[in-house]
Amino acid sequence: MKTALQAKALELGFNACRVAAASPPDHAEALTRWLAEGCHGEMAWLARNAAKRRQPDLVLPGARSVILVAASYKAMTPSPAPTTLPRITGTVARYARYADYHQVIGPRLAELTAWLNHLGGPATRSLWYVDTGPVLERDLAQRAGIGFIGKHTNLISRRMGNWLLLGEILTTLALEPDPPEVNRCGACTRCLAACPTRAITAPFRLDARRCISYLTIELKGPIPLELRPALGDRIFGCDDCLAVCPWNRFAEAARLLQPHARPDLARPDLIDWLKLDEAGFKRRFAGTALERTKRRGLLRNVCVALGNAGDARALPALARAAADPEPLIAEHAAWAVREIEARL
Repeated sequence: MKTALQAKALELGFNACRVAAASPPDHAEALTRWLAEGCHGEMAWLARNAAKRRQPDLVLPGARSVILVAASYKAMTPSPAPTTLPRITGTVARYARYADYHQVIGPRLAELTAWLNHLGGPATRSLWYVDTGPVLERDLAQRAGIGFIGKHTNLISRRMGNWLLLGEILTTLALEPDPPEVNRCGACTRCLAACPTRAITAPFRLDARRCISYLTIELKGPIPLELRPALGDRIFGCDDCLAVCPWNRFAEAARLLQPHARPDLARPDLIDWLKLDEAGFKRRFAGTALERTKRRGLLRNVCVALGNAGDARALPALARAAADPEPLIAEHAAWAVREIEARL
């Protein structure tokens, strides 16, 4: 059954499929300490569902196995050549330069789950998630041998490097677990040195409140003043700690996600994006991960990026944004104007 399952997962476009036992994750107690210290910031759902994250059978009673699938998002083709016209551009995290991965991976994982339940018989019960359920998926992925948790706290695969997304199926079926992966970071600390905000406070320890991915996506209010310069031109997520990992040189190209690539999100024109009204935002970002920030969050980030990387060309657009009826946008635009004028 497991061999057939893995073959089916590859047929559906996943790069890997492995199995772990549905017992408490190895880092359950570390999660408890991390939450107690407040390192999760405003991500209240992490604490709210902490008990389920520590005990998979609270998510699915009778769960005996967890099936982990991975999809690479390493681009098959190079990014488009920069335009000859001078622009002030921003950076979007690589995983977000596709259609929303939930909408791409989810239907395939649902199909795999239905196939598994049919194969297992009427007594089989299974639940699937794509970054949406109370599951310590990186911990379980390491246990299943998909990869190992690096010093930046992300999963590293010897076949996909850092460029991978996970999905999981909790099932009442008893499947033979795969051997776990062991940590292969060695003495390397490139990810710690690369972090612009020093959010990786020690090996294997992340303070999300300082992480650019958290600040540009999860944080709903103002970005702390002292951290704004470190964001540079990043407007959605950050790849710095991932990009320096030496395991990326072995990474397989994306199979499942590549047909859903959005090259227009690779180096966007910041002034153009700052002009978007609510309707324009919805048209441009519908079906992408960027939709999650809503207009107020994305334009907040664009203002910070222009404050860091912009010049006099950005001032008219920022002056208009400083009068935006959304206070979050207006405040960050006014900050950006001050930063550019100070440089000029």
